[in-house]
Amino acid sequence: MPLFTILIVLVVTGVILWLVNTYIPMDVKIKRIFNVVVVVVVIIWLLKVFGLFAYLMNIHV
Repeated sequence: MPLFTILIVLVVTGVILWLVNTYIPMDVKIKRIFNVVVVVVVIIWLLKVFGLFAYLMNIHV
């Protein structure tokens, strides 16, 4: 996946997250949980895109 596409997805995700946080009234606890879930999903997606997710899943301690 091209780096430009990854950058566009991150920017769009950030803008959508900002819009949701700014214009949709939610309780602070729900908003915090929503933000954490979105960030975790984006991090997992980035790990998969760069091929690190499979590598991390194969590590045995």
